[in-house]
Amino acid sequence: MPHLPAYIAPSRFTDPALALAKAREIYDASLAHLRDAMQRFVAGETLPSHVRACYPFVRVQTDTVSRQSSADTARLSFGFVAGPGRFETTLTRPDLYAEYYLEQFRLLLENHQVELEIGTSTQPIPVHFSFAEHDHIEGSLSAARRQLMRDVFDLPDLAAMDDGIANGTYQPRPGEALPLSLFTAPRVDYSLQRLRHYTGTAPEHFQNFVLFTNYQFYIDEFVRLGHEAMGDANSEYAAFIEPGNVAMRRTGSPSHLGDELGKAPPRLPQMPAYHLVRGDRGGITMVNIGVGPANAKTITDHIAVLRPHAWIMLGHCAGLRNNQQLGDYVLAHGYVREDHVLDEELPLWVPIPALAEIQVALEAAVSDVTQMGGPELKRIMRTGTVASTDNRNWELLPDNGPQRRFSQSRAVALDMESATIAANGFRFRVPYGTLLCVSDKPLHGEIKLPGMANHFYRERVDQHLRIGIRAIELLRAQGIDQLHSRKLRSFAEVAFQ
Repeated sequence: MPHLPAYIAPSRFTDPALALAKAREIYDASLAHLRDAMQRFVAGETLPSHVRACYPFVRVQTDTVSRQSSADTARLSFGFVAGPGRFETTLTRPDLYAEYYLEQFRLLLENHQVELEIGTSTQPIPVHFSFAEHDHIEGSLSAARRQLMRDVFDLPDLAAMDDGIANGTYQPRPGEALPLSLFTAPRVDYSLQRLRHYTGTAPEHFQNFVLFTNYQFYIDEFVRLGHEAMGDANSEYAAFIEPGNVAMRRTGSPSHLGDELGKAPPRLPQMPAYHLVRGDRGGITMVNIGVGPANAKTITDHIAVLRPHAWIMLGHCAGLRNNQQLGDYVLAHGYVREDHVLDEELPLWVPIPALAEIQVALEAAVSDVTQMGGPELKRIMRTGTVASTDNRNWELLPDNGPQRRFSQSRAVALDMESATIAANGFRFRVPYGTLLCVSDKPLHGEIKLPGMANHFYRERVDQHLRIGIRAIELLRAQGIDQLHSRKLRSFAEVAFQ
């Protein structure tokens, strides 16, 4: 018999706040049970049996396809189930996801006029996912004791955290409830752990608007702008967070509990993240993903569980047209996917559409920052297809195959990450966009040379980054309800955004 926490009976709710409180009660009790048992295990105690605690679940059941939508909810592309049936999902980190869960619960209650059921699921919480941010108690165990953990606790089970729901391949077993969310609780917890590892910052600091770049130059400028904002007592941003959870608060603002634990790492993580924080989580996170589609897929796989409102790629590209100049911008309206990292999850025959809201904001931002419009704007910015490849030396292939394909696709620029980021945005229902800057023209003899590159970076990085920030300001001002487009939702979609 597993050693379980005290049983908390399922309850039904018509108040989203009370439903969230019950989920949190179950989750907190489960974590307390696991942490207490783990501390005893580390102390050398022999535990009475296998220790287990499970995630809370939320369940909704409806017998009609009709909805009681208000004028506010009718225009949303989420917040309702696809039809009659029983729908549920497991929940985790109700502290981190409190506002998100409240919104999803509220919409379900408004749209379907039914009760929400909150209870304890049968899905075990892996003990590793119960550790607090600064807990490293397993590190004090001997190798033999760590091996014994497998017999005493539930460890992460990859079979419980695949992406079948997001990929559209999930098939529930007979009698099993249909999913309410793209991600189960173990899948979310797995990604939260990965984000700490790859970015060097806690998930709590991530904001709802994300910029990706493939060059440290952009990060250096973002850090400068972040420090500058913190020196302004009237800044809309409350804090700037750097790897190691090092926090700089806005002038005149007190430090927060936990700030003292932040410490710059001895070396930067693989994909360092920096956060301009707003109180409503509507700030800006910027991540240096480095070079290549594998990194682009990895980081977006994990940031997707935070359900951001949008992510945008700002990077450099090879210009493929003779009339492009170094420093010109490319606004992607289509993608040729030769990155290969998502071929299994998202077949190549799936189109990746441009999203009008992101496109309009990016074009307006270029105009605002450069003070150009009309024909003058078209002279420095081209809208077209961007090709992404996993072969950095594509131009050296002897048969000219890539060049021929890029020409046939009418591609105007080439990089290694943008199509991956857009495709994963489509896959995970996260609005996406791409604005690149031409840094070389390999087909026309203009390759990157040290002196030329340094001059180019100094001239363009600041402007390009300010365009990205301005685009986010425009998206935020127009309202997030405009962002979550129906074109990212399937005809049998989960209810949670």
